[in-house]
Amino acid sequence: MTNAPLMLNVDCDMFVNNPQVVRQALCQLVGRESEGDMGFIQYPQCFYNATKDDPFGNQMVVLMEYIGRGIAGLQGPPYAGTGCFHRRKVIYGVWPDNAASINDYEAMKEFGKSEEFLESATHALKGEKGIRKSISDYLEASFQVAACDYEFGSSWGTKFGWIYGSMTEDVLTGLNIHKKGWKSNFHFLDPPAFLGCAPTGGPAAMTQQKRWATGLLEILVSKSNPIVFTLTGNLQFRLYLFYIYLLSWGLTSVPELCYAALPAYCIIANSHFLPKVQDPAILIPVAIFVTYNMLTLREYLKVDLSFRAWWNNMRMARITATSAYLFGVLTIVLKLLGLSDTVFDVTQKNDEASEDEDDDEINGTAKFTFDESPIFVPGTTLLLVHLTALLSLCLGLRPLVHKDGQGSGIGLGEVLCSLWVVLCFRPFMKGLFRIGKYGLPSSTIFKSTSLALVLVCLGTASWA
Repeated sequence: MTNAPLMLNVDCDMFVNNPQVVRQALCQLVGRESEGDMGFIQYPQCFYNATKDDPFGNQMVVLMEYIGRGIAGLQGPPYAGTGCFHRRKVIYGVWPDNAASINDYEAMKEFGKSEEFLESATHALKGEKGIRKSISDYLEASFQVAACDYEFGSSWGTKFGWIYGSMTEDVLTGLNIHKKGWKSNFHFLDPPAFLGCAPTGGPAAMTQQKRWATGLLEILVSKSNPIVFTLTGNLQFRLYLFYIYLLSWGLTSVPELCYAALPAYCIIANSHFLPKVQDPAILIPVAIFVTYNMLTLREYLKVDLSFRAWWNNMRMARITATSAYLFGVLTIVLKLLGLSDTVFDVTQKNDEASEDEDDDEINGTAKFTFDESPIFVPGTTLLLVHLTALLSLCLGLRPLVHKDGQGSGIGLGEVLCSLWVVLCFRPFMKGLFRIGKYGLPSSTIFKSTSLALVLVCLGTASWA
């Protein structure tokens, strides 16, 4: 219906919050010397329903502030799926400084069977402006183009438009744009350019994180991964490193789960992985732990976030990695083995305060909610294993001593690490004693208890 050179993409739950956003975007895309290689302008995601202190760890303020600004100095940030101004010719598959010319046969084959859309796309690729007919004359063609089967037999989803092949099609589309040599930019406005709706509650937050982890891993194991695009395309090496970091988020679930379970295993098996308290070597892990937490806390305080917001994001990072990311990895493994295919899980976004206005929600806080999804089983199992290990220690079944001078036996470091894990999974511990949507379902508790008993028995057998 139009061949306007620029396109605005926003999610259905977002709205324009800053009336200057269009003018600011035009300055980035049109009013600069290097505008010929600027593919899109990405705005950070901000939320109108942001809960105080980010209890679900999904507002990504620090991520946008530090990593977003950092990669803006490279080839540019990835496409985030919303709050973005695109060049139309970029979406149509054009490379930078490439004078696109297509004949009728190629265009008909690539862009579909609509003659009106073919004419519009041809004008856009040639840089022609304006439309030759009234918009009302294109209504019938718009119905044809909007039909579900229009893209069959065309290159939509492979060369043009939003690229298919991943549940995070936005990242894959942005990666394909960067592969061609286009640049992008992160643009921060005050007030924020767009506002959207953030998922609230445990199930919605975990579903979103699982979908992201699954989609990112789909890209990593596909032929459209950054390694191929760096070798065969124009993806800059430093941006390639960022994409590898981004796409590997889900893989952190494996070491996270192992390290989270290690302190409990050491207590149950009467062993240790840290030096003795009196050993000078203990200063190394202590220094790493303190330095990491102080640096991350400083990042949150510098962007005017509270200590509570920092802690909420730290514990949610542990919960997400051992739950949502783990299921994302399992989904990809099953897909690679040909046993199942990925399914797009829609994130439910609603205003919980309007549905259940309890005291916590009225005061601006939010409780962690649960449902019967298996995504909560790993976290609950991990918590029960740690509680069992600490209980056995309190009952004297596992002595807090070293049996010989070689450093065998349980150490104080393992106990403190176990307490730290329990503290991170405090929402799950509260869920054990609550009912309704704020409590863990009985089916989840039963499954987790069974798994915890098996793991404890295996740990005890290794000690014996």
